[in-house]
Amino acid sequence: MQFNAAQIALLINGKIEGDETVSVSSFGKIENAQKGQLAFLANPKYEEYLYTTHASVIIINDRLEIKQKIDATLIRVPDAYSAFATILAGYQKMITEQMAGIQQPVFIAATAKMGNNIFIGAFSYVGENAIIGDNVKIFPQVFIGDNVVVDANSILYPGVRIYHECKAGKNVIIHANTVIGSDGFGFAPQTDGTFKKVPQIGNVIIEDNVEIGANATIDRATLGSTLIKTGAKLDNLIQIAHNVEVGINTVIAAQVGISGSAKIGNNVMIGGQAGIAGHLQIADGSKINAQSGVSKSIKTPNTAVTGSPAYDYTSALRSQVLNRTLPNMEKRIVELEQLVQQLLAEKISH
Repeated sequence: MQFNAAQIALLINGKIEGDETVSVSSFGKIENAQKGQLAFLANPKYEEYLYTTHASVIIINDRLEIKQKIDATLIRVPDAYSAFATILAGYQKMITEQMAGIQQPVFIAATAKMGNNIFIGAFSYVGENAIIGDNVKIFPQVFIGDNVVVDANSILYPGVRIYHECKAGKNVIIHANTVIGSDGFGFAPQTDGTFKKVPQIGNVIIEDNVEIGANATIDRATLGSTLIKTGAKLDNLIQIAHNVEVGINTVIAAQVGISGSAKIGNNVMIGGQAGIAGHLQIADGSKINAQSGVSKSIKTPNTAVTGSPAYDYTSALRSQVLNRTLPNMEKRIVELEQLVQQLLAEKISH
């Protein structure tokens, strides 16, 4: 597919500098883009490539001052990164919209309800009373259990498994091999040292505009629902336990583990490999640094924490500075102790 600079600028409401008729047919990183490709510059660290790239069209920020001659056509926007994301989203949408029909072999239960303009890839399974909304794209080898709802415009990539009774809202994207609705980790200790399984009879509800990465696992609730609220973004390899709630527009990086019944607020940011203990409350706007271990609730909104156990981010940075100075501090203390002993000895001698 080919687009000229004028069409791209119209899509992202940008201002053109250069030849508006120049066309592009693919995308490239600014450091190695070639003629006929569209690139963008958002990070100042890459500004040097603006003057050496072979890209035909480049999206840049409004405030960027050009220091050398540039052969490419420029499109200025308030936020180059967001504008480029808009273009990529539109491009991806055009590709997925071309996917339609039901490949063979598949199994679709007679009681399942199929929307319009859907795509179901080969070797997929759709269970009894499942509801698949309009424009849903289901890639090969996806399992959709009984009474599952996948609402309009959602995409399930290869190998996704959604267990019975779970629900995914509109415009949900779930990447390959993620499991939604597996049993929560519930076992009751017995007097003889064994563990009795606690049946997990709840479900998982994923609200609209959520994206979940590859190989993530979201456990069904013991009772009620594990809830991923509107606009949340989850990275790859995340474990979310039973009855957890993840708030609106919260983002969670890879390898995070959230224990059962934890309640994560809205607009929270959680760095990679962080762990959150069960039954905690994480206030809106909290920022949890990578590899932090959160063992107590965060009750004040917009708090930043780090470390294991996690505590106030600013205090933690001060502690790290002090830790680096400990050898010198020890040396000074020893010298002071020697001086005190010397002064005491002199006083006694007099």
